[in-house]
Amino acid sequence: MSKKILVWFRNDLRLHDNEMLVEAIAKSDEILPVYFFDPRQFELTRYHSIKTGAIRAQFLLESVAALRQSFQQHGGDILVLKGKPEDFLPNLVNQYEIAEVYHHREVASEETVVSTKVEDLLWKQKVNLKHFIGHTLYNKEDLPFPIKDIPDVFTQFKKKTERDAIVKPCFLTPDKIDFVNVEDWGVLPELNELIVHEDLDGLMQNIEFRGGEQQAFEHLHDFLHTGEDMALANASLKKNEIISKLSPWLALGCLSPREVYWKMKEAEANYGLKPYFNQIVLGLLWRDYYRFMFKKHGNTFFRPEGFSKDAKVITLADSSLLDSWKTGTTGHPLVDAIMNELNATGYINNASRQLVATYLIYELKVNWVMGAAYLEEKLIDYSPASNWGNWATVAGVGNDQRLTTSFDFEKQLKVVDPKGVYAQSVRA
Repeated sequence: MSKKILVWFRNDLRLHDNEMLVEAIAKSDEILPVYFFDPRQFELTRYHSIKTGAIRAQFLLESVAALRQSFQQHGGDILVLKGKPEDFLPNLVNQYEIAEVYHHREVASEETVVSTKVEDLLWKQKVNLKHFIGHTLYNKEDLPFPIKDIPDVFTQFKKKTERDAIVKPCFLTPDKIDFVNVEDWGVLPELNELIVHEDLDGLMQNIEFRGGEQQAFEHLHDFLHTGEDMALANASLKKNEIISKLSPWLALGCLSPREVYWKMKEAEANYGLKPYFNQIVLGLLWRDYYRFMFKKHGNTFFRPEGFSKDAKVITLADSSLLDSWKTGTTGHPLVDAIMNELNATGYINNASRQLVATYLIYELKVNWVMGAAYLEEKLIDYSPASNWGNWATVAGVGNDQRLTTSFDFEKQLKVVDPKGVYAQSVRA
């Protein structure tokens, strides 16, 4: 009898540099790729927000559709189901005589709880749930310290990691895949089936950000060639002006961080411009750092008091101040311009995120978790570790307490929009 492995896709929607997929193909005769649209990911939260908003959901739908198309080009498909993984996976194992289930491990509590439920159910069927870790630039086992000893100070983490760890080469993209025979692979849900708590009228078509692996490659190519053009022109940019906008595809795993790293190194060798590419690698390191911090510290990042023993905890109430911030009607031109961009596109750069977070926390005196939850709803590059880790840091309750006094609104104004050009252009 042939060996069949079920490959449970989550935030790993790609064929390139995907160890889970490569090993599943190598260890089986046939694979069954599966993706679940879990209704819990689209519910209302206790923070007066939606777990996943329409723009983020649309990007997700595009990314799953692109993965489906990739599998179809290999003569197969991906089984698309709407429901909770723990409700479906045991039956799928029985129906298709699955020997093992493969998936990528997550670090935030809601995702790990789902994994644990599935693992317990499969254990009763004597089927193994094998965990893979494919979201970071550096593999956990290649770090120069165990998770429990990772430095809480980012600069120390960066220094030791860059000095003593290696970035592994990418796994090759599969050229041949054999699939389990499935009569009905399922239909991708419509956006209005997933989004029931948000008005979809007036939702803009996101031209700049389209989900999927191929779109990720095209965006990476364009960014690298911008660097080539800069080298030819002998131009330079300030650090805050170097923005790759690769994060949406990294967040859903349409793009591997190692793919980005090695492409950057290749471009750096060809064009020079080391500071230009170093800024992007620095961003990848921050992603790793917060993900490993979540692994180390768990749910502490979600608590309003965070890591601070004497934090002043503000009520988690909806308010007119919070609403004005969300809707871009605070009266502050730059803050409103940034929030309007976020609401329209699902994306704002990191400096802008820090500025609007600082404004909400220190100028409006609103509890930081309300802002973090709203960006969870809106950001197409949302990932729990980066979002909640960054917000806790801005709020002064993060794990690196040395950063608690780093956020000054007036100083940030000068960095983000020193001449007021951005605010004027958006208002116009």
